[in-house]
Amino acid sequence: MIKEELEHMGKKAKEAGRVLASAPSSLKDEALESMAKALRERAHMILEANEKDMEAGREKGLSKALLDRLLLTPERIEDMARGLEALIALPDPVGEIVSMWTRPNGLQIGKMRVPLGVVGMIYEARPNVTVDASGLCLKTGNAVILRGGSEAFNSNMAIAGVISSAVGKVGLPEEAIQLVKTTDREAVNVMLKMNKYLDVLIPRGGAGLIRLVVENASVPVLETGVGNCHVYVDGEADVEMAVNIAVNSKVQRPGVCNAAETLLVHSAIAGKFLPLVAEKLEAYGVELRGCEKTRKILPHIKEASEDDFYTEYLDLILAVKVVESLEEAVEHIHTYGSGHTEAIVTDNYHHARTFVQKVDAAAVNINASTRFTDGFQYGLGAEIGISTQKLHARGPMGLEELTTTKFIVYGDGQIRG
Repeated sequence: MIKEELEHMGKKAKEAGRVLASAPSSLKDEALESMAKALRERAHMILEANEKDMEAGREKGLSKALLDRLLLTPERIEDMARGLEALIALPDPVGEIVSMWTRPNGLQIGKMRVPLGVVGMIYEARPNVTVDASGLCLKTGNAVILRGGSEAFNSNMAIAGVISSAVGKVGLPEEAIQLVKTTDREAVNVMLKMNKYLDVLIPRGGAGLIRLVVENASVPVLETGVGNCHVYVDGEADVEMAVNIAVNSKVQRPGVCNAAETLLVHSAIAGKFLPLVAEKLEAYGVELRGCEKTRKILPHIKEASEDDFYTEYLDLILAVKVVESLEEAVEHIHTYGSGHTEAIVTDNYHHARTFVQKVDAAAVNINASTRFTDGFQYGLGAEIGISTQKLHARGPMGLEELTTTKFIVYGDGQIRG
């Protein structure tokens, strides 16, 4: 039954994708405007659905961080609407001629951006992903099939119904945005094998979900990665700046993938820096877990285990390690990092350049919070996820990353001899 339903959705998505692929930019932008308007007009209904999910989440004992990811407020709905409007202001990548050249025989060869086709999204907890993914896919001429987590089922149902109906009102197919209307995990297993209907799968969530998709899918996967992110405070850092960046990276929103999970501190500055940053972090309720050298300066904190340095907490917990050199910090990141976002705080230009050159991550920040690794913050509009792989996209995935290219060949009668 689930397989038949999903295959029906796949057929509808293929049909919708063909319409979207040739839809003019003005009509797609009109649809985005309609979606934003509908979110604002139906916000009360969406918030009521979200409260059902929040109540169920509290009963299940979800962590504060997960509940924060699940929570919708009038402000967050407004942010989602503004995100859609931000996409309207961005150029439509579909139809862009990436490059063109002329061969000796007179053939003109060009590469043009085109939609991927039908995108399958499998994601957890955060209902804003329903809007972000739908808006990005629509702008790039892709149909999307959404399979959200059970925790946000009511919220996602409400949001998807509102925005798909808004798309239909401007004359585009409502089936461009479809939500899988079951929490049965079998739906995920079916989507992993829907090569006939899905052109790409994008998992967005915890390490377990991403591993399940990557290891079992026959549909091509655009992998979004977990965020075991580090802030390295160099021996030549401005202490006040370093405190502000470390605190913001951890506490501004701890339950997301670009929040810092480990703080690395050069021994030359640790004695001055650690007591200051610990006071600020602990005021926000952060539990610190430190190495032996850290605990000599902060004896009241817990001892960090080896596992702590591998962990993406997504919570108000921070591992702390004192290092003796920039090289040791880089080596620690190579050993424990996930290739998401790494930051250095330093006034030394050479140290900053060395960090950028040697750290292998999707985003490397100099004197800036890890929390900036985000499509909206980068000026990409919303994002469909943050890729930590190296093919076909890396970092926040915006409009261009949801397109591919095809060759266009112009001739005037040439034949191959």
